[in-house]
This record gives sequence, structure tokens and C-alpha cells, in this order.
Amino acid sequence: MHTHLSLAPEIRAALAENRAVVALESTIISHGMPFPKNVETALRVEQTVRDAGAVPATCAILDGKIRVGLSPDEIERIGRAGTAMPKASRRDLPYLLSQGLNGATTVASTMIAAHLTGIRLFATGGIGGVHRGAATSMDISADLQELAQTPVAVVCAGAKSILDLGLTLEYLETFGVPVLGYQTDEFPAFFSRRSGFGVDYRMETPEDIARLLRVKWELDMHGGVVIANPVPAEYELDAAVMERVIAEALAEAERQHIKGKAITPFLLARIERITGGQSLAANIELVCHNARLAAEIALRWTIDG
Repeated sequence: MHTHLSLAPEIRAALAENRAVVALESTIISHGMPFPKNVETALRVEQTVRDAGAVPATCAILDGKIRVGLSPDEIERIGRAGTAMPKASRRDLPYLLSQGLNGATTVASTMIAAHLTGIRLFATGGIGGVHRGAATSMDISADLQELAQTPVAVVCAGAKSILDLGLTLEYLETFGVPVLGYQTDEFPAFFSRRSGFGVDYRMETPEDIARLLRVKWELDMHGGVVIANPVPAEYELDAAVMERVIAEALAEAERQHIKGKAITPFLLARIERITGGQSLAANIELVCHNARLAAEIALRWTIDG
């Protein structure tokens, strides 16, 4: 096992016994929502994975180690720290680990942790992508490059709708990352089931997805796969209304000169206030929805393997 990696006993045993395991990120705990809702949600997502028959592996950087599998107390520790715990993406890992520090894993760093551990499935809310205005800002999430090189499948509700979805999909296409739509022909826009953009392939069952993943990696093709799973219809927010809300939040971020790592949590918090909490409720439900699908795919992966 890698010297900078620390596995919870449950995760170590599950992997040794070839049981289904689903990786989960911790930035959603520290930066995605306020305490105690963040802790409640993280524990609910873990229980959703368990109820579907798989083992949840929430990841974080704690005391200079990449931790895969956290206790409820450790999840609460991250939740209480909130935004005081830094977001840890690929570029941050060497510093945090060498200095014995803490960090909440993003999509990119959770993919790295999963790959080091041998976990193939990862569930999150939405991937990062190309930010609006990237033609001048060059603000492009490290998540996309991680998807281009790290062999982990990410189940998500598309990309965060605050992004430029068209350019995000173009970037993924350029680097050969398949974008699968689970029972949909259209790439979801996080809070909304539709975006106006198509997926590469529509997949109807977890078995079909697991089979595609196996073929991709048997061919020694680098990189991951995006599995786009639309938010449940009953929690969907109107796309036109959300576009106006996002525009308002972006304008406020511009006025306050908020950029870089701070932009996404700022926008999500602003959108939550404008929508009166509806966006937060949708966020929670879509993460659980993704966790359930990831567990179902992971189960099929281990059965077929």
C-alpha cells in the first residue's frame, strides 16, 4: 500500500474480498453546505451507498495522509471546520502531505485517492469544468484533466450549472473522455435535467455501464468516464429560472472580485440564498441519487469481475 495512503479497516477488508466500494469526496462537506447540514448529508450519502449493497469510502487529507474511509467523528471534524479546511486538488496534495496538514478532497483528488486504492467508482454532485469567461480567465477545473488521465468513473448530475457546459463537453471530447447519459440523451445541468447539450452515449442499465468500463480499461485506455445521472424529476429546478439566478450570482462575484477556488462555494451559497434553499435541497437529493447509481454499477463491476 502506498506510503501516503491510509485505508479504514472496513475499506481494506472490502477490497480484499472484492466487494463493491464507492469513493466519495469531502469538499462537499467542507465547502458545499453549512454545518450541521453538511454532516447530515455526508452520513446520509454513505447510508445510501450501504443500502444499495456497497461500501462507502469518503476521502480526505487528514494529518498528512490520504484517508480513504472516514469515521462519523472524522466526517464531523471536517464539517465543523467548514471552509477553514482547504480544498485539496491535485496540485495541493504534495504540499499538504509533506507538511502533515488537512484538506478536503475535490473531484480530482478523490479520483487520485480512489485510483491509488483500486476503487473504480466515485459518486459526487457535479464535476468541475470550464468556467464562463474562460476565454480570458483560463479558469478550467483540474477535474477535467484528471478525467483525461485517471481511470475512475465519476457518477454525477452533469457539470455544475454555473459553468460553461458546452465548452466543458468540448474539453472532455478533446481528451477522449466518454460522457454517458444514464437513461437520458441529454447532458444534465446539475439542478436541471436538461441543458440543450447531448451525451456521447445513452446507457439504460448499470450492467451496460459496467461492461463499457471494463472494455475501456481492458484496452488500456487511460482516463475516466463521466456517467451523467439527471437530478430526480421531483427535485428539478426550472432551467430558465436557474439561468437568471446564476447570472445574478456571477455578477455579484464579479463585483466582489471573487475568483479561483473561492468562486464555486461563493456561487453555490449565493444561489442557495436567492432560491430560498431550494438549490440546497436539490443538491442533497442529486448527490444521494448519484451515490445509489454508483453503488449499483460497482456491484455489477465486482460480480462480473
